[in-house]
This record gives sequence, structure tokens and C-alpha cells, in this order.
Amino acid sequence: MMDPGQEGALRLFSGFYEGNPDLVIDLYARTLVLFDFCKDDNGLDLLDTAQQVCLEYFPWVDCVVRKKRFTDDLNLRKGIITFGGPPATAILENGIWYALDLMMNQDAGFYLDTRHLRAWLVKHSEDKQVLNTFAYTGSLGVAALAGGATRVVQTDRNQRFLSQARASAMLNHLDLGRMKLRTSDFFGEVGRYKREGELFDIALLDPPFFSVAESGTVDMLRESTRLINKLRPLVRDGGHLIVINNALFLSGESFMTSLSELCRDGYLSVEEIMTVPEDICGFPASRISTGPTDPAPFNHSTKIVVLNVKRKSGLPIN
Repeated sequence: MMDPGQEGALRLFSGFYEGNPDLVIDLYARTLVLFDFCKDDNGLDLLDTAQQVCLEYFPWVDCVVRKKRFTDDLNLRKGIITFGGPPATAILENGIWYALDLMMNQDAGFYLDTRHLRAWLVKHSEDKQVLNTFAYTGSLGVAALAGGATRVVQTDRNQRFLSQARASAMLNHLDLGRMKLRTSDFFGEVGRYKREGELFDIALLDPPFFSVAESGTVDMLRESTRLINKLRPLVRDGGHLIVINNALFLSGESFMTSLSELCRDGYLSVEEIMTVPEDICGFPASRISTGPTDPAPFNHSTKIVVLNVKRKSGLPIN
């Protein structure tokens, strides 16, 4: 999966699935990112060993960043440089550049598990209007823009995160006039578009696992149906509503059961169940676990579904 210049991004070790849940190793261009999920300080030896082994295998790595998840120290969660530097500021995926700020948040700011979805958006967004809710750093919206979307609206509550979407668009010389970035709350923004009669060809629902806003609670373990029903009135007849549920303890069967209930009236239908790349969930020869719950029919706890939307005589769905 590595290109000759190593400008892409991939997961080298997915510890949750490949034998050590205390460690995840990602590669972003020539920057190695080690995620320490150990709940005490005993993970230091593991991190030291992982860094040494990786640098031996990949002597061209020019920066190593370590992030510790379970700590009150914000700097350790966002990451510290333990070798070389500075970290990579962009990666190339399927011919599209994405801007990076690897130390902006406790994760890397770019989700490798939605790689196939970005490819889908490039293929299906030509001449489409796209709404990307909970956009974070906006990689999904940038993929749609690169795929020829005439209008992309990206919404997130954090302006700093959204600014990465603008940086990515500029790296690809895309028309910034076709992309609108809105720092806003999901419930308020969706309500406003509904009142104004706005419709989109593709709407993306990719919320964090759990968060609380002034206007409502986002809980993908318990309330994904409510969020889908909030967003579906904004999708044109024949359009697509793409739902991402990353609740680790929600089984794939339970999620599909909730979607089947939504599809019972015939105005929603499952068009595609999208897989997560194998480097994220472990390759067959190295995969030991499927996680705390069975993700089937998905291959990972990040569950991605493309829904087709029909409307009653073109009228809004209530």
C-alpha cells in the first residue's frame, strides 16, 4: 500500500484486532504516529519498542509522534514528537491531497477507516449538491468537491477543525466558491435548512460517538435513528443519505435492525454496505479479534451504509 515517495496514509498495526489493544500505529506520509491506549504508564516500554522496530523497518521515516489517550495532560493526548520532525502536513489518497495537523487533536484529524467512502464520493458527486454534517476536518466534503460536486456545505461546531477543509481544497486547486464552511450546531443547522426548503443530492451523517450540544444530544449507540430522521428531509428524491456509526458496542446486526425499521415504509432503502479497509481491521493472517461485539454484516465497528431516499410526490418527508 505504500507508494514510492510514501505520500499516502495507512495503518501499520491495529492493536485492537491484531493482538495488543494498548497500541495502534499509523503512517501519514513519512510521519509515524503511535497511539498509546494503555491506562497507566506501563505502555512506555511498548512505545519505545514499537518506535525502534518501525524505524528499523522504515528508515526513511523522518518524524515520530506519540499520543496517549488515557491521560489528563492535554499535550500528551494531542501528541509529542519523540523523533525527528516536524510532522507531515499533507497526505495523498487516490490522487487527492488532504491537509493534516497531526497534533491538533487527540486523534490524527484524518480518519483512515473512511478511505473507501472518500473514493465513493469522488465517483458519485459530479454535478451534485452535498451536505456533510459533523464534518470535522472535512475530508469527505473535499472528496465530493474533487469529484465534481457543484456545491458542498460542511458543518461542524469547531472552526479550527473546519479550516483544514479549506487547506485541503487549496492543495488541490479546487474552486473554494463551491464549498461553504459553516461553524454551527447540527440540530440548528438542519432545522434552518428544513425551514428554507433546502435539498441536497447527498447528505452525510458522521457524528462523534457521543456529544452534548445546547440544542440536543448526539448518541450513536442509542439514537442513530433520531439523527437519521432529522437529516433525511434534506435529501432529494433519488438522493443518498450516507450514515456512519462508529459505536464500538453496537453490533452490526442491531444497527441493521434499526435501519430495517426505518426502511419499512419504502422511502428509505439500503443501497450499499461499505467495508472498512483491511489495514484498519487487520488482514486475515494477522486478525485475532473482531472487537467487543460482532460487526457483521460489516467488517469493522465503523459501520457505513449508503441509503437511497425516496420522497412522497417530491414533498418533504415528515
